[in-house]
Amino acid sequence: MSTMIAARFHSGTGRFELTEVGIPEPGEGQVLVKVEACGICMSDVHLIQGMLPPMVPDVTPGHEAAGTVAAVGNRVPDRWKEGARVALTAGRHCRTCQACERGTGPDSCLEPQVMGLHYDGAWAEYVVVDSHQLAAIPDGLPFEQAAILADAVTTPYAALLDTAALRPSEAVGIWGLGGLGTHAVQIARMMGAAPIIAVDIDPATRERALKLGADAALDPTEDGFSERVLGLTRGRGLEVAAEFVGLNAVRVQAVASLGYGGRAVLVGLTSEPIELSDPIPFQTRMQRIQGQLGGRLRHLEELIKLVTLGRLDVSGSVTGTVALRDIHDGVRRLDRREGNPVRIVVTPPV
Repeated sequence: MSTMIAARFHSGTGRFELTEVGIPEPGEGQVLVKVEACGICMSDVHLIQGMLPPMVPDVTPGHEAAGTVAAVGNRVPDRWKEGARVALTAGRHCRTCQACERGTGPDSCLEPQVMGLHYDGAWAEYVVVDSHQLAAIPDGLPFEQAAILADAVTTPYAALLDTAALRPSEAVGIWGLGGLGTHAVQIARMMGAAPIIAVDIDPATRERALKLGADAALDPTEDGFSERVLGLTRGRGLEVAAEFVGLNAVRVQAVASLGYGGRAVLVGLTSEPIELSDPIPFQTRMQRIQGQLGGRLRHLEELIKLVTLGRLDVSGSVTGTVALRDIHDGVRRLDRREGNPVRIVVTPPV
């Protein structure tokens, strides 16, 4: 067999369709992976809808993948044998920036490339990736759960652990309780944050956050929102505000909820300019804002360990699965939030 089925997005025409293409061959340092599962992320939906600028004219979306090694190229570490079970990081280093040229390692890349945006992703039967994108997964971890770790869990994990440097007993607010925000609640609980304040306009989503470990779940549109946050934090405000929505109005509210020395992490993607409704308190309270894109291989490996040893439970995160041939239905269900999904996962075509 020399061909496979892939879901292709054509930026010039806006077409998104299943098509038969050649199975890619792994080059030097690369591995061909037979895809067993790949999550559907809202950034994939935004790409297809034209809300996220494409980086290449034609691309196969999908950046939350797991599967088995099917073939390896030259100069690939010996541990990656055919049949090995692997999860894939959602991106790779660019190879051309100063850090890459210095050879300081993938984690130092200044312009990381996202799978399914800058190069072909895993809404296909096979995908080629760099060997440094692979993380081994144990036999007991289902492919569907391993796949969503690559972004839906790795991104909030990296945002809270590294970017926000969240510490035990610190107050954290989490805006947007979709696939990433839902896992941010669980991760914040695992890290010992207190209190955890979940924020979303949807009542069912807020209720889910409470069941997963949030101490309070607030509607951001209700009168007295700021007073509620102050009351829950004993008048101090939040140490950390994590935003997973991608709307500037949400960012304004998150930053306004910070206390002295508070840190805001912006994860939701948007083309809107970053604005502050009142910059004076931001300066006088010595606050910080920092962006976050994805996670690194070490984050994925740490999460695989945490899930395997039962410190983090993502078994309820796979709301449903669709075969690759039904990818359009999966995209529609996530876009319309049918059944209040955390993640819908694409599986092989048959």
